[in-house]
Amino acid sequence: MNQSRLTTTALTALRIVLGFLFAAHGWQKFSEWTIAGTQASFAKMGVPAAEIAAPAVAVLELAGGIALILGILTRVVAALLALDMLGALFLVHASAGVFASNGGYELVLLLAAAAFALALTGAGRLSVDRALFGRSNSKLAVLA
Repeated sequence: MNQSRLTTTALTALRIVLGFLFAAHGWQKFSEWTIAGTQASFAKMGVPAAEIAAPAVAVLELAGGIALILGILTRVVAALLALDMLGALFLVHASAGVFASNGGYELVLLLAAAAFALALTGAGRLSVDRALFGRSNSKLAVLA
């Protein structure tokens, strides 16, 4: 297998798995915890403007996760998701140490790093971004 195929496979796998995990967390905020419950939870954790932050994060994670799976607007969505996870890290998880079993930041740091990697690389060949913006003469080629 050549490097291009390996890169395409790696980016596609990363995008789909990361997208699935973000979409699952977003869906959880809507269905299992409810937005009101997420707002209360965010407020208890000290998240500023929890009434606004909770639905915004839920929408970002759900819609952003789906966008990553499809590979649409990947760089923008991934950057926003990385910022979301850095907010979670510094506002909620940093004081609990590394390990998730103690409420620590290992998962949010990994999600932030993976999202940041996609923000830098883009979606790869097997994506809606490539189909829409992949032409070299496109003014939006940076999105591909």
